[in-house]
Amino acid sequence: MKCPGTDPRFLKVEVKKCSKCGYEVEIFTDEIRVKCPRCKSYVYREIPSCIDWCRYAKECIGEKKWKELKEK
Repeated sequence: MKCPGTDPRFLKVEVKKCSKCGYEVEIFTDEIRVKCPRCKSYVYREIPSCIDWCRYAKECIGEKKWKELKEK
């Protein structure tokens, strides 16, 4: 079974306003945060990512990417 989070057919996009400048930023369901193109601040998803709760997340996305996301 392939993780739905890695299959682009199941990705969804949300539009969030940057808390610093109000710019509307797209953030996909496989992302925890994105950088605002206008002010370079980070915009975070409001719901937890599977990175936070799935016990297979490290295997799914790879240890390097998992550590990078968990540190931020």
